[in-house]
Amino acid sequence: MERPSHPTESSATGPLAGIRVLDLSAYIAGPYGCTLLADQGADVIKIEPPTGDNLRKYPSTLEAESRAFLGVNRGKRGLVLDLKQREALDVLMQLVKTADVLVHNFRPSVPARLGIAYEQLREVNPRLIYCAVTGYGETGPNKDKAGYDQVLQTMSGMCTLQGKRDGPPEIIYGSVVDYYAAALVAAGVSSALFERERNGAGQYVGVSLLRSALTMQSARMIWAEGEPKDVGRDMRSGGITGIHPTREGYLYISANTPHFWQALCEKTGLGALASNERYDSVRKRALHRDEIVSQLRAALAARSALEWEALFGDAVPCSAARSIEDMFDDPQVLAEDMITNYEYPGVGHYRGFRQPIRFGDSAGPAPIAAPAFGQHSDAVLRDAGWSDDEIVNLRAKRAVL
Repeated sequence: MERPSHPTESSATGPLAGIRVLDLSAYIAGPYGCTLLADQGADVIKIEPPTGDNLRKYPSTLEAESRAFLGVNRGKRGLVLDLKQREALDVLMQLVKTADVLVHNFRPSVPARLGIAYEQLREVNPRLIYCAVTGYGETGPNKDKAGYDQVLQTMSGMCTLQGKRDGPPEIIYGSVVDYYAAALVAAGVSSALFERERNGAGQYVGVSLLRSALTMQSARMIWAEGEPKDVGRDMRSGGITGIHPTREGYLYISANTPHFWQALCEKTGLGALASNERYDSVRKRALHRDEIVSQLRAALAARSALEWEALFGDAVPCSAARSIEDMFDDPQVLAEDMITNYEYPGVGHYRGFRQPIRFGDSAGPAPIAAPAFGQHSDAVLRDAGWSDDEIVNLRAKRAVL
């Protein structure tokens, strides 16, 4: 069967227009990495098992669909395949012939059992970029363990450093390791596509949550010869830069540079601190944090967080603590066109994030919602060359849903 043209090739926009991605991954890291590719114009087909992406089952106040699934999977078409059935695997192999990229997050031992290891798919399509997202990597004693964001946070020291001194470790909520891994997926796949333009060959791309967690801590991952194990790696600048209570609400202040430290002291009426040689560097201020922070917080108690934010203006980097709901109508967010309207079966209209990258000469496609379960199964198969009768037969065998 010849490779058919992509369904939107004539109208696709964005730097990755014409690139087809098969997304077999679940949860956040792999799926959102594919969403970042869809934001840039790639035709991403999300392939789910009959049980669906487990993210669909996460807690949500929306009855029809998980809020997390909607946010992580925008911009894709949806296909359901039962890869345990020979007919469904045949479908996937045919799709691989038409694909530029395949992304999955199976443990390293699983793809070969399913018949979709890189070595197997490379024979089907030598130009395929094959991206595997794992918890711990491709080798080593943990390679076949299931890896999850907060497990890797805890393992890699992030939670220990997030916790207070002499306190218990604390999770950093928001799936930061997953989202960073997603960025690595998009970057690694894009680089492999670029290299393919030069040599014509596909390749394996590996992203792991462990590598993601340690990459995020590159500034801490420095251990000089002769240093003890328990060397200070906390980069927080002594408490001055951080979140502080005010008369009403909380305010984050960043004042590490001499210019911003001077402005902070002047605008809070603490000019004597700025002229004191004991406090004239970030390191010195960290040593004397207790005496500085007590004076700073006493001064901040005179106004609310929003009032201080307005008073500091451009002179002191800061922000009043807000909720995520505030971002939907934030003037800066709206000015940057980060929010758009979507529609999803059972949910109806909703507002959501649009896309993170702006290209001056190659705007991405108009944003679309995440796919409903199996929403585009028939359309994807027709596009790949299956007849209506063949699709009916596949559905009857429940190889396709």
